Formats: sequence, C-alpha cells, structure tokens
Amino acid sequence: MEKKNFFDEPKNVKKFFAVFYVIVIIFLFAELLIHKHAYFPWEEFPFFHASFGFVAFVFLIFIAKHILRPVVKRKEDYYND
Repeated sequence: MEKKNFFDEPKNVKKFFAVFYVIVIIFLFAELLIHKHAYFPWEEFPFFHASFGFVAFVFLIFIAKHILRPVVKRKEDYYND
C-alpha cells in the first residue's frame, strides 16, 4: 500500500489554499499600514509591488511560451529517426 501524502486529500488542499489566501490578504492590507521607503515615486502607489510581481510573472510565462518554447522544442518525430 502506498503512503499518502498531506496533499493527496482534497480537504487538506482546501485548507492549505484557505490559509494561503488569508496570508496573502494580511500582507496586502499590511502594505497599506507599513511606511515604505521608496526610491522612486511610483513605488509609493498602493499595491505596486504586488501588481509589479504579477505583471512580471505573466510576462515571464508569455516569453517562455511564445519565444523560448519554439527555440528548445523538438520535432515530433525526433526520437523516431
């Protein structure tokens, strides 16, 4: 019999995501309360760092999918030759 991991149970996954979302919300609201020492004026906008991180993540996914994948992708019959 295979040993079950913590994330094999759907209820544990739901608990994990619930805790994760609560932590994210706490950090987002904490950003409004904590004074920032910004180097640039746009860093003082509310939720700038969260928005910048999300946009950078989407940009990296786009680059990986549409630019890097065609470069490193093999042809379908590569291993058949």
